[in-house]
Amino acid sequence: MTCQKNISEFILMGLSSSQSIQAFCFMFFLFCYLAILSGNLLILISIRYSSLFNQPMYYFLSHLSSMDICYTSCVTPKLIGDLLVGRKTISYANCMLQVFGIHFFGIIEVLILTAMAFDRYVAICKPLHYMAVMNRTRCNVLILASWVGGAAHSFSQFSLVICLPFCGSNEIDHYYCDIFHLLKVACTDTYITGVLVVANSGLVALITFVLLFGSYVIILFTLRNHSAEGRRKALSTCGSHITVVILFFGPSFFAYLRPPTTFSQDKFFALFYTIIAPMFNPLIYTLRNAEMKKAMKKIWCQKIFLGEKNN
Repeated sequence: MTCQKNISEFILMGLSSSQSIQAFCFMFFLFCYLAILSGNLLILISIRYSSLFNQPMYYFLSHLSSMDICYTSCVTPKLIGDLLVGRKTISYANCMLQVFGIHFFGIIEVLILTAMAFDRYVAICKPLHYMAVMNRTRCNVLILASWVGGAAHSFSQFSLVICLPFCGSNEIDHYYCDIFHLLKVACTDTYITGVLVVANSGLVALITFVLLFGSYVIILFTLRNHSAEGRRKALSTCGSHITVVILFFGPSFFAYLRPPTTFSQDKFFALFYTIIAPMFNPLIYTLRNAEMKKAMKKIWCQKIFLGEKNN
């Protein structure tokens, strides 16, 4: 199949054409992106330089924070720059790179969330075998499998888009190169391609959601036999994970578990899984987690104290 294109760039219509709304969005999304970077870097450093790094749940959390940074960086800096300069264009090559990055880091994040659910299942349902099952080798295998799964998914989606001919309109009614909107402006019948895109993304989302849902049904069933204190502690850690899953999966289901069509509301739903959810993840995992707050307080107080002592 010969890949062809007659355009060198796409025009991103963005969120709004109003100057006042764009100014507000610039300040808001700049704040969101700085919050994402600072919050996730705080988690990464706090886990890496504490004993929590040796615990599987926090080992996965450190990788999740890394993916949050990479995932949102595929979209947010470009969005902020466009709102600042008012020129909403993206080259063909950068558009294809954005398609690949969004699907690559997005699926890695989904698979890490699934691995974290498995970790909670083993910790609560098989506590005596927890350290044997969730050893560092198995944790590394799960992380590696997440990367392989992300690569397999993103290459398959990328291969469906890279060979589409673009020779007419190059306006995309979105703030980034969304795959459905690219299908809409292609100069060919994209129905079969759209079905393959939905089948790929939808199947991954559906399977992981079923695994997550099933694991938590078993966890909740098992917790009936725990003490009140045990249930409280288990639900505290599981609650954070469930909240993150709902924030990420809810809008994603609307985006991909549907016929390959586009709606003007797509870009507003996309804000939730590209910017809002990654911004709230650090807050959810720290404010609701006593061990995380304790580790952060210990590490950063030590750094401040040592810094003052050296001065």
